[in-house]
Amino acid sequence: MLYDRIIKQGTINEPDGKPDPQFALPSTVNWMHALRILAENEGIDFASATAFYQKAAKRQMEVRVENTVLEQLFLGLHHLSALEQFRGGTTAADYARVGVLAWYYGIANAASAMTAAQSGSFQEDHAGTARLWDEQIASRGLAMAPFSWRVSSLVEKTYKPEVDALRKGSVGKLQTRPVTKDDALGAAAGYLSGSAKWYAWKTEEDLKGNRAYKDLGVDSFRSKAARTLRDEWLERKPMGFVHQAARYRGKANYREALFLAYGSGTETILSGYVDDMHAVLKAFLSMAGAFARRKLGKDLWSEFVADVDVKKAFTTRASDIWA
Repeated sequence: MLYDRIIKQGTINEPDGKPDPQFALPSTVNWMHALRILAENEGIDFASATAFYQKAAKRQMEVRVENTVLEQLFLGLHHLSALEQFRGGTTAADYARVGVLAWYYGIANAASAMTAAQSGSFQEDHAGTARLWDEQIASRGLAMAPFSWRVSSLVEKTYKPEVDALRKGSVGKLQTRPVTKDDALGAAAGYLSGSAKWYAWKTEEDLKGNRAYKDLGVDSFRSKAARTLRDEWLERKPMGFVHQAARYRGKANYREALFLAYGSGTETILSGYVDDMHAVLKAFLSMAGAFARRKLGKDLWSEFVADVDVKKAFTTRASDIWA
């Protein structure tokens, strides 16, 4: 009944019917599993990330900047602790949606800690955080794979070869659960390509409201002038991991109610999903913490970890992630 009503009859905000969640669910779960496979293959933990950042120099920063770095990492650790507790549940669908939110905000907090440590910069909105992290971290080679994966622009002829290079010939697909590293490369590349296509569409929609587009007197991008203007906009927009994470969070937060929560086969598909989110966030936080330690210096870092482990009200220990 509910499926027919929402998918076929529609709702106020989507009167023609919501998208079928059966197609989105496998790719949602499989992307996270692919990330876990790739992060574990890379061996991302605090020790390996510390070695990765061995040439990063300590940065002199104001106390408020230091405090921002520490605050954002503490927030990220709290989200990781929530996922840790969800792992002990018996029905994955009970916490899959809120699990995605915990995962994303943990990623966003860790990304904000890195940009603050790198340049003293901080953004409070999702788009700004994604843009700043890609600009300050990923584009400068300061992220470990697979979190380093990005495209340099949203122009299709530019990003498609970049995605293919990351795919490395894999035939893995998002609709199939990855098992090997090769499978994971294909699935992750598929999500990157799909995200680039989605952000390109969103940019086009934003452009339609711009004065420069309206002055052309057109209603599509079929004309050469409209395509040139569009490509100028797309060329200026790279996209990285935090952009993908923000889009991922949007699916869980705003997609129809049935997504992640309806259907007899949903629980089977969600098997291991929270474990995967926990593993991926743990790897990202390990990387962010190692970067922050280099920028803050070992003395302040040691004081921070020790203080968190004594005073935290949640379960996960800082020293289990960052020592």
